Order: sequence, then C-alpha cells, then structure tokens
Amino acid sequence: MIYFDNSATTKIDPSVLATYDKVATTIWGNPSSLHKMGDRAHQLLEASRKQIGDLLGVKPYEIFFTSGGTESNNTAIKGTAIQKREFGKHIITSSVEHASVASAFNSLENLGYRVTRLPVDKEGRVSVNDLRNAIDSDTTLVSIMGVNNEIGTIQPIDEISDLLENYPTIQFHVDNVQALGKNIWDKVFTPRVDLSSFSAHKFHAPRGIGILYKKVGKMLTPLHDGGGQEKGLRSGTENLPAIAGMAKAIRLLLDNEAEKAAREEAIKEKIINYLQDKPGIDIFSPANSGFAPHILCFALEGIRGETLVHTLEDQDIYTSTTSACASKTADEVSTLVAMRVNDKIATSAIRLSFDESNTLAEADEFIKVFDKIYKHFAKINHLGENDD
Repeated sequence: MIYFDNSATTKIDPSVLATYDKVATTIWGNPSSLHKMGDRAHQLLEASRKQIGDLLGVKPYEIFFTSGGTESNNTAIKGTAIQKREFGKHIITSSVEHASVASAFNSLENLGYRVTRLPVDKEGRVSVNDLRNAIDSDTTLVSIMGVNNEIGTIQPIDEISDLLENYPTIQFHVDNVQALGKNIWDKVFTPRVDLSSFSAHKFHAPRGIGILYKKVGKMLTPLHDGGGQEKGLRSGTENLPAIAGMAKAIRLLLDNEAEKAAREEAIKEKIINYLQDKPGIDIFSPANSGFAPHILCFALEGIRGETLVHTLEDQDIYTSTTSACASKTADEVSTLVAMRVNDKIATSAIRLSFDESNTLAEADEFIKVFDKIYKHFAKINHLGENDD
C-alpha cells in the first residue's frame, strides 16, 4: 500500500500518538480553571505554545491554537477585514488560493468589501508588479499562500514582503499549511509576515488542531465569542491532548528537515524522469527551486483525473485529483484553470504528495504500476502514434 496523498491520508506518528494518548487518558483540569488541576493543564498548554514558538522562531505569545487551517485562515482574513474596515475595505488575494481562503474572500465580497484576485502565470505564480499596481489607499489586507496545495508553486513571499515594507498599515497573511517542514521556511516566512496559518494533520499530528501565528501588536476582531481563551482571540476550551501532540509532531518534523526534504525531492525527480517526454503527459510541478519538493501534479490526457485516481487505488496506490478539501467540488481544477490550462487537460490532472515516510522503492512501484496503466490508456487514446 502506497500513500502518495499524504495531505489527505494522515499517518499519525506513533510517538505523537503516544503523547496524545497520554494526555487524553490522564485527568487534566480545564486550562482556564483556578484549581491545581487547571493550573497543571495551563502549564502543559503554555509549554506546548513555547515549544512551537521556539521551533518556528517566533514568540510564544504570537502562537494561537485553532481547529485547523480553515479556521486559522478565516480568523486571519475576516478578523483583519472587520478590524480595519474603518480604514478601508479593499482586500487582495490570488486566484489560486485554497478553498478556505477563496471562500472567506467571497463572503467578505458579499458583505461589500472590494476584492482583487491577482492572476498567475503559467507556473501558478503571482506577479509582484501586479500586486504593486493593485494596492491603493483603501487596501488593508494582502493574503497570498506560501505553497500552492495543488501544484506546489512557491509564491514570491520574500519579494512581496519587500514591497509591503512600503505599506506598514497593510496586514500580510500567508497560508503556510503546505509549507512547514519542506526546507523552504526562509522563502515563505519573513519578518514582514503578520499572520500565518498551519494545520496539524499535514505533519502527522491529530486532525482538528491548527495554529494561527499573529505578530505581536497586530489586531484581529475575534470570530468566536465566549470565555476569552487564547487571549480573547479564539474562545473555547483548548484541545489540550491535540495541542501537546502537535507540539511534538512539529519537533519531529523539523528534525533533519533538509535531509527529509531532499528525499521527497528525489522521489519527485524519479517520477518526473519517468513521466517526461511521454506523449499525452503534462507535468505542472517541475523539480526546481520554484516548487515545493513534496507535490507533483501531472495529467494523462484523455483520462479524467478521478478515473486515474481510482485505477491507481485498485493497485493500493493512493493519490488525489487536487486538494482533499475541494476534490468533490466544482473547484477541483481551480489552480490549473487560473493558469489557463485547457479544460480537457486540467480535468485529467492528479496530484501526488509525498512526506518523509515515502521511499524511492515506493516510487519504483508507482512507476511500475503506472507504466501499465499508461500503456493501456495510451493505446485506447492513440497517444504517440504519429511519433517517429
């Protein structure tokens, strides 16, 4: 069984699960309670916060716990827009964001905010010049993802940061759900980034827990009203077992990060070397420094992506069409459409996503299985018949 869909098929690290189980099966108080058990829980909560802050190179009080990437994105985007609405209602994003970002902007647009969605080039990357031209006196927020979840494009966060140094009142949010642990941190997280989102299930921690980084001094309107947890930004009793598990998962993720990312890149390169130059194959995620090492998106022309996914599934190889959060919706090819890829090719695309547990042997097995599938469909679709 091979999982090349590691964004959607989480394999919780055994030691992380042990940490989660230990906390979950031990009697803890509510971290907000005043008694001894509550204080004990509070200490574990803050120890986890400090560990995560240290690992990410930020202050512990800049780390806020959420239910995952979707909530972190919504809190950052809507919280900024509402907080700063008296200063302007123009907000900017890209045309290739994750559904949780795109939908948040759609909701704000329906409430009267003016939204600019930046186009992308043939590699799915925004232009800093386009952003420069879009900014005006009413702009209060820019939200651009660090790594595209469908094809792995690394957006020019460092260049955007340089531009936004000239606009200190604009809050800059980066969805970094796909970026952590891929040895590209300096490309997607800069001192100019005000807000950044993370989701634990992307790095073998329990589902349903995430992080919002909020730079000290930046203001957000809370989306949850209640008991005032997380300094009033996110009311609701904290999920202590999941938080403790997530803290350990990040530590394990970032241990030997460069070596792990290099292995993922090697897997990607091996499969690309097999796929390239084959008639009817379109590769959207080249192996170069402009793309994350763990995502490979390609299409086999004439075969719908879901058909190929299920054909591979029959051989115990698990892939996906696009994002697991959008693969059953009409947004499944949004990034490729924004790149102006032909619809027939875009609907044939599948995505492989690797992690540190995948191996070159699995890549060999994938190539062996896919080669049979390719030859079968190539014959049906008469691919390469005119080649010399």
